[in-house]
Amino acid sequence: MGSLSTILRHPDELYPLLKLKIAINKAQKKIPLEPNLAFCYSMLHKVSKSFSLVIQQLGTELRNAVCVFYLILRALDTVEDDTSVAMEIKLPILIAFHRHIYDGDWHFSCGTKEYKVLMEQFHHVSAAFLELEKGYQEAIEDITKRMGAGMAKFICKEVETIDDYDEYCHYAAGLVGLGLSKIFITSELEMLTPDWKHISNSTGLFLQKTNIIKDYLEDINEIPKSRMFWPREIWGKYVDKLEDFKKEENSTKAVQCLNEMVTNALIHVEDCLKSLASLRDPAIFQSCAIPQIVAIGTLALCYNNVQVFGGVVRLRRAKIIDRTKTMDDVYGVFYDFSCMLQSKVDKNDPNAMKTLNRLETIKKVCRENGVLHKRKTYVKDDAQSKIVMFVLLLAIVVMYLKANQCK
Repeated sequence: MGSLSTILRHPDELYPLLKLKIAINKAQKKIPLEPNLAFCYSMLHKVSKSFSLVIQQLGTELRNAVCVFYLILRALDTVEDDTSVAMEIKLPILIAFHRHIYDGDWHFSCGTKEYKVLMEQFHHVSAAFLELEKGYQEAIEDITKRMGAGMAKFICKEVETIDDYDEYCHYAAGLVGLGLSKIFITSELEMLTPDWKHISNSTGLFLQKTNIIKDYLEDINEIPKSRMFWPREIWGKYVDKLEDFKKEENSTKAVQCLNEMVTNALIHVEDCLKSLASLRDPAIFQSCAIPQIVAIGTLALCYNNVQVFGGVVRLRRAKIIDRTKTMDDVYGVFYDFSCMLQSKVDKNDPNAMKTLNRLETIKKVCRENGVLHKRKTYVKDDAQSKIVMFVLLLAIVVMYLKANQCK
């Protein structure tokens, strides 16, 4: 649930953390006994705890399809990410991956830790895939085929332009958005909208660009070879080599480039909000909304933050998961994080005006569509709430100490 010191620093998160712990325990009890699906849900929890929780709130049939879809794409991504795998071995696997998912004997050793287990025991995922309804299988196969081909293309190609950047992010995550939309439509819980392909792609681009921004240090330090997707068209304005951003003497240029990358990602926010507003099923809505909220919050933390180039920037998620129930909640959190980001804009930054204009547009959409005055802020809780939570925590600590003394 979190260490005592962490809770003391964030007393307002105690109640959401308790609720989250209870929800995780309930979700784990829903794990099927059938061995292949049991492996899938266990692995899902290991590779993405927060996503695992929201997936397991879905109805059984849809839940299984999304779980298997996620793990297949995670396995495909593991092959792409492993820079120790030789190119002549990696390329054919990426291109043929959509066929491997039908092969119960196929596996491949790559990745590390839980990802290595996923790849070496991939037959469980294949078996679970073959148990899905035909419509789900067709949607998953199509997206896997297109994503594998796109990844293979960019294994051999540098991300030079912003168009390259958008194309790579389409293959890496925009297709995930399209695939999820196809799965939701197949389930008959959601309906097509005229622009569903465009906005589904945008939701994926928003998530992928956020990950590319926050993972700068991890990706540049990848062993044996770095894998970077920041477009030269942006970073080339500031330094000669992308790794130069790690040098302290380049910190000002690094932050300016970072801010331009964040500003580029904000292009997709209006489409993300439109996509979420079109969803009808509450469980589907929550499973899609939480990653988007985490993304805007992460961008707000990363913006103008040199720590991106020297460490890990991570958003605390307990309150977000606890409070994301309706579209008004989404508008509220996007508004709050836009305000937070706006407060960090340096007027001397080369892209300051562009950033501020995009943030004003996002805030306008949130004001016009959401009921903002009836919610708790995601960025700051009021002082009274923190005092109440601190007193509650103190009482728990005192009771715990007294109980130990009586033993």
